[in-house]
Amino acid sequence: MKKIIIKSTITGLAAFILATGCKKSFLDQEVPGTLIEQTFYLTDQDATQAMNAVYDLMQAHYNTSWVSMYMVKTMLTDESNAGGSGPGDQESYQVLDNYNYDADNAAVLGVWRLAYGTIYRANKVINLVQPETDVRKRLMAEAKVLRALNYFDLVTLWGDVPLVTGDIPPSQYTALGRAKKADVYALIEKDLQEAIAVLPNKTAYSPNEVFRVSKGTAQALLGKTYLYQSKWTESAAMFESVISSGIYGLEPSIGKVFSQSGEFGRESLFEVNYTNGRNYNWGNFPWDWQPESNIHIQLMGPRSDFYTKAPTDSLIGGWGFNVPKKKMYDAFVAAGDIERRKQTVMSEAELKAMGGNWTSPTAWDYEGFFQRKYGTFSTQTSSSGADVAELNYGTNWRMIRYSDVLLMAAEAYNKSANDAKARQYLNLVRTRAKLGDVTASGTALFQAIVTERQLELAFEGVRFQDLVRWGLAAQELGPLGFKTNKHELLPIPSQDIRTAGLAQNPGY
Repeated sequence: MKKIIIKSTITGLAAFILATGCKKSFLDQEVPGTLIEQTFYLTDQDATQAMNAVYDLMQAHYNTSWVSMYMVKTMLTDESNAGGSGPGDQESYQVLDNYNYDADNAAVLGVWRLAYGTIYRANKVINLVQPETDVRKRLMAEAKVLRALNYFDLVTLWGDVPLVTGDIPPSQYTALGRAKKADVYALIEKDLQEAIAVLPNKTAYSPNEVFRVSKGTAQALLGKTYLYQSKWTESAAMFESVISSGIYGLEPSIGKVFSQSGEFGRESLFEVNYTNGRNYNWGNFPWDWQPESNIHIQLMGPRSDFYTKAPTDSLIGGWGFNVPKKKMYDAFVAAGDIERRKQTVMSEAELKAMGGNWTSPTAWDYEGFFQRKYGTFSTQTSSSGADVAELNYGTNWRMIRYSDVLLMAAEAYNKSANDAKARQYLNLVRTRAKLGDVTASGTALFQAIVTERQLELAFEGVRFQDLVRWGLAAQELGPLGFKTNKHELLPIPSQDIRTAGLAQNPGY
């Protein structure tokens, strides 16, 4: 299955919406262009182009600098080290890894701007498209889901955040302030509830539209939103809607989920889509804008200076970031989790046993392991003709998976005193990993769910938010530099404190 190139479907709209700058204030998004709003958003085609522009910015995990919501979340965890060539290589990621960041961190600023840039584009669809046809109603619902998804990241990573649902004139920038978390969650819930009533099931989309959010996407995200607010009954009910739909299921293995053939498969509720078909090389790669390939996959491959791949393996060299910690490997070993571990993290000993090699035991941040879940696999890039493999990874970010839904449902049922149902869903995930059933109840069952999420969702950008909401961040992240009453939240970027007069989070 390969790959819907979203940006190529956007024509005249690029001069207006696609030019909105992520380098400006989160409020200062609109720029002059060749199209006037009053003459756009009038047809199904207009609305489709506008909505594709929202998806397009969800792809922008490289946008003139190394900026990735995935990397920001992952660097805050106990799963991996920053890596690279040394402490000055992509410094914004390095200081996130050791909890030495501040309000001027470029990666934090970048993902904050990308979230608000996506919300800005979603607001245009929600506010300016008229729901006169079924197509436009559906597209408006899609915009609400992506607005909700971005606000979910904002509220869980920054706490109280500006609530922007329309254009803000410059004269009101400093009057906006930070909305309470409860108000942000209320908007997320409202957007998702309205979207669920309109969106089709995943199975209703044609093959070239599988990148779009569906009813199941909205239901899963709403269940997650309830979960984060300890609304256990509502959360369980929403996850049950996804599970009972019969649309989703577990793939045979984690390896299948993260393979190219597994993209948009039965376990997928939402993915951010990339392509390996743009024929990038060192001369034409768009370093100054948004590539359609996933350049962060190359960033995360085993550092090719020291790495020789095994002859029978397709994991090739990269630039050496997102290097697994021994703690992550040891967690798999302690759980007796062999099959899933092999598809997630590989040891140096295993590499050498397969005929590969690693020549620098003292490489920066290296603890003896290589990450495979989002690996630099030759099967997911292109090196044909003038294509350069390093620049053409088409690997999608798996944003919401069915196994995640099952584990969140297990947690919600455990917290609402239905341990039988909790065990049922937990053990479905464990069976796929070839592990025995859990029979525990109560607190012991909750701890089993915590451990299962650590193993099943390793390197997927969910661990930090999990630890914070469980109150376990100080315990697990304290040795890395995490400080209670500070690092639960990221700093509000200093540029927007100055621009909009926002209050800073504690400790920064």
